Amino acid sequence: MRRLKLFIYALDLFCNKAKARAAKRIMKNAIITASTKGIGRAIAIAFAKQGISLAICSRTDHELNAFAGELTALNPAIKVFTAVTDCGDKQQVLAFAAAAEAHLGAIDIIVNNAGMYSYSSILDDADDAFAKHVNINLGAAYELYRYFGKKMIAAGSGHIFNICSVAALNPIPASGIYSVTKYALLGLSKVMRLEMQEHGVKVTAIILGSTLTDSWKGMDVDPGKMVLPEDVAGAVINIYGMSIGANVDEIIIKPANGQV
Repeated sequence: MRRLKLFIYALDLFCNKAKARAAKRIMKNAIITASTKGIGRAIAIAFAKQGISLAICSRTDHELNAFAGELTALNPAIKVFTAVTDCGDKQQVLAFAAAAEAHLGAIDIIVNNAGMYSYSSILDDADDAFAKHVNINLGAAYELYRYFGKKMIAAGSGHIFNICSVAALNPIPASGIYSVTKYALLGLSKVMRLEMQEHGVKVTAIILGSTLTDSWKGMDVDPGKMVLPEDVAGAVINIYGMSIGANVDEIIIKPANGQV
């Protein structure tokens, strides 16, 4: 009888620890930059379907309001916080972060999706091209990491997704400063991961080839030969759903027939 009691006690202890670990893995609030179109929109929809509350931003108020309505209609159980934000402006990014946290509570998932693309060689860049690309493609991710990083460490959980580009692996001379900043974002992802891995916080770089977003607006492209935003969202959801002991450091998603 004594052995049976000890066995039951040990089993209860194991189950309670398992429940605690499982509860720790449940992440309920996500912040996504540049969320109303393309990749950000697709990821927000995928998270909403998973029951994850969202903080979304864009530079256009009416787009945010309309999309927030879509998300809450899709899943009335979630909260959706919106803020008009220029992700190239440090103070606006930090204000978005603070307001999202105040409305939703602790942020468990960060998706750094904001980015800009310009078709220009570095020698032909406009005078403000460098600052704009650095602030949007790199600065927003850097600031959100600094704002939330220590809080995720204290919680012992979290997942950061950085939307990168194959231009970080194979630079595009005709889009020089874009390639440089995406190379820097991939480097930032690697540093984030090394800083966070001992604290139970995951970091994943999503490295994308030609993806059908507004960057291609006005161009004659075949959607059937490109990565779709929903493909990216599917990858993010599957990576996020992995066991507590697994992390995808980097994933490369390119068109099946090669770059467009």
